[in-house]
Amino acid sequence: MGFLLRDLHAVAMGRLEISFGRLRLERPGMVASGIMDETGDSMVRMIKSGAGAVVTKSIGLAPRPGHKNPTFTEVEGGYVNAMGLPNPGIDLFAEEMAVAVRAGPVIGSVFGSNAKEFAELAAKMEDYGASAVELNLSCPHAEGYGAEIGSDPKNVRSIVSAVSSSVDVPVWAKLTPNTSSISELGRAAEDGGAEAVVAINTLKAIVISAELRKPVLSNRFGGLSGPAVKPVGIRAVYDLRGALSIPVVGVGGISDWRDAAEYILAGASAFQVGSAVGTRGPKVFGEINRGLEMFMSDHGYGSVAEMVGVARE
Repeated sequence: MGFLLRDLHAVAMGRLEISFGRLRLERPGMVASGIMDETGDSMVRMIKSGAGAVVTKSIGLAPRPGHKNPTFTEVEGGYVNAMGLPNPGIDLFAEEMAVAVRAGPVIGSVFGSNAKEFAELAAKMEDYGASAVELNLSCPHAEGYGAEIGSDPKNVRSIVSAVSSSVDVPVWAKLTPNTSSISELGRAAEDGGAEAVVAINTLKAIVISAELRKPVLSNRFGGLSGPAVKPVGIRAVYDLRGALSIPVVGVGGISDWRDAAEYILAGASAFQVGSAVGTRGPKVFGEINRGLEMFMSDHGYGSVAEMVGVARE
């Protein structure tokens, strides 16, 4: 009986294995950038809890304190944050990478103000053992970074091209939903040499306190995440899948296996989980994995790849 249970488990885990571009993961769910990814130990914990990979917090060239508190508030259907990209800088982060990469695949998220900075950061992430680099072209609340430069297709193409020529690992571009055409940004990333795009980052938002008669966050505006953004994320994935030949990684509002399945059926080859890790803890990955396995078994899917984009047919 013990052998049978192990065999069944092996079949289930094989069913969840994914491969896109040059990357292969045992499970399709990753930790999204910005949650439980600040230290090597926290990243190890995520992988051991069932994540197929972990995306680091976004790292820049120099230490950055981020915005002053308050930087986070809960709203109906999700959260609004304006952290301001706090990080220790790429050189100090090497210590955390050395711990994390021993446990499994780590995707190094980086942000910069121009193509040269992105290329330098990506090269260091590769040196530190990253399996791929994710370019943060979409943070909505850091002046001079993220969406401010990632909303222009020319900038996206230029940055992705510079990074792609500087590293040997796969390059992913994380796109902003705060645009008139995310597909145009995706095409620019593909033209620049990206092996995948990630969609979406948070939606630009603001929360006002009626009692204080002013914005709640010190930065005034921030990014909306959580269940409320899921339909926007799925729509972005659906559009990108139809416009691009490279894979799409879906992210935004995934809390359970059904949410993950919806993203995959819309066209995502893999997915990332952020807010739900904070609210439900690392166990969310095991729950999503088990739910996906049952769904796939019930509906005759032998692999995640067989599900990708089925809702578009």
